[in-house]
Amino acid sequence: MNETEFIQELKLKSTSAYSQLLDNFQQKVFSTCISFVPNREDAEDIAQDVFVEVFKSIDKFKGDSKLSTWIYRITTNKCLEFIRKKNTKKRFAFLQSITGNAIPIDKTDYFTEMNHPGILLENKELNATLFKAINGLPESQTVVFTLHKIDGKSYQEIAEITKRSLSSVESIMFRAKKNLQNALENYYKNEH
Repeated sequence: MNETEFIQELKLKSTSAYSQLLDNFQQKVFSTCISFVPNREDAEDIAQDVFVEVFKSIDKFKGDSKLSTWIYRITTNKCLEFIRKKNTKKRFAFLQSITGNAIPIDKTDYFTEMNHPGILLENKELNATLFKAINGLPESQTVVFTLHKIDGKSYQEIAEITKRSLSSVESIMFRAKKNLQNALENYYKNEH
């Protein structure tokens, strides 16, 4: 079955097409989720959300990109939504602690998935620092850096997922590396 026929089957809500979709993409989507959100449970939840979204909005899929590109676009957006919400919660907890109505802030190590294939650093604390630094970048830089360096996508794939030109993706990557270098340099200056 070619991609067009497969998409037609999905639009008809065929169970076998959906089970095929899960077989083809579950691991890849999870891998992308864990690149953005290195915590197994959260990454699994986000991956589930991605497939729910795919199921709900397959009718809107125009076919102007490959199905995989469209799925990765949804995945990236869901991950960013999650990070935004998490950062808002953190700010809220921080504000509460300043104003004295302290609620306990969860200090457990959030970064449970440090054996992600895209991450070759052995030092767990450094990994957590790196992820915080990546998530502290402007959103476009977080996306490009994460998809390329951690998830292993090519610049061409990233350009398709983000609907940007190749040169735009390259320049965003360049700025992301520069900003990360500065962020991590400052971290080390303050630590040692």
